[in-house]
Amino acid sequence: MTNPIPVQVFENQLPQMQARLREIVELESPSTNKSSLDRLGERLVEMLAPLNPNIKIDSQRLAGDNIVANWPDNSGNTNGGFLLLCHFDTVHALGMLSENPIRVSNGKMYGPGIIDMKASIIQVIFALQTLQDNDRWPASPITLLLTSDEEVGSESSRALIESLGRNADLVLCMEPALPEGELKTARKGVARFDVITKGKASHSGAAHEDGINAIEEMAHQIIALQKLTDYASGSTISVGKVTGGTRTNVVPDECHITVDMRVPTPSEAERMIKLVKDLKPCVPGGAIHITGGIEREPMPRTPEIAKAFQRASEIGETIGISLQEGSTGGGSDANIIAPYGIPILDGLGPQGDGAHTNNESLTLASMAARTALLAGILSEW
Repeated sequence: MTNPIPVQVFENQLPQMQARLREIVELESPSTNKSSLDRLGERLVEMLAPLNPNIKIDSQRLAGDNIVANWPDNSGNTNGGFLLLCHFDTVHALGMLSENPIRVSNGKMYGPGIIDMKASIIQVIFALQTLQDNDRWPASPITLLLTSDEEVGSESSRALIESLGRNADLVLCMEPALPEGELKTARKGVARFDVITKGKASHSGAAHEDGINAIEEMAHQIIALQKLTDYASGSTISVGKVTGGTRTNVVPDECHITVDMRVPTPSEAERMIKLVKDLKPCVPGGAIHITGGIEREPMPRTPEIAKAFQRASEIGETIGISLQEGSTGGGSDANIIAPYGIPILDGLGPQGDGAHTNNESLTLASMAARTALLAGILSEW
């Protein structure tokens, strides 16, 4: 019989949760600052210590060290079971606390990285501690993965995410919820491309006719790329950065753009990537070079994900939480596991606003319920 720990238990813990959250938000952790990441990582290991996990540090030379905490089942097995995905890096540079200081106002708690996703880490710690204190620990193994580079593509942690994810029975991704608290049962895939056009430099006044303008060539390519956006299919293209040329009196011989692509399904990814790779020069004598491809695979709403959402909804109902589901164009580490067909519940973190901005905030009222939901999934699954 489903009998998860009530939301009220976690509401009583909100002052302690808030204090712990303040502590880790104060430890700023930009994706590109290894020393800051490792400082926070060490503190997270200390916070996990009362739960008696087996801790493995995945050391990195440039990125922050990743942390794997696991709790085997009664037979000592660590395979299968639950995989909880968290990241502790943020998009915010050191010093952002001065622009978005930690404060509570109108039911919101502010701070850089507070919703994406430091509040989620506190949820995990308090959910596990409460399960342990109430003798409700699940029979299945639990693995918690804390990564340091999600916001910059998960390059250092990808192999770890894949190896742990494909062996899990259920993946719980602790990214923040959608605005109304919906879980994310579908995510678009993310592709990145670098496009370089080549021309021929010449004096723009004395030998204009001898030049081949790489920026002119790129202008054609930008228009062609932008026209590939297809809202009906859900695929989008955005040219996000353009650089080229040296001086105004020189016909430019090179131009460079970076391109962001979002695609809803693997087949749509193949179609769109082929369209990009098949682009041809338009200016006589011009050349085009394209590199890049998929970074995070699409996470479509599979039957496995739908079934997991249904079970989570049943558990939520027993503690007064009515779950809804939705999709997002943003990618997460859950996308990396999606191709393996594993059941995934994403967006289990709390609600908030302004992620990635200098006004990022957590909706405090959502935190107890989301922690209760996580604890309930772990104990009742």
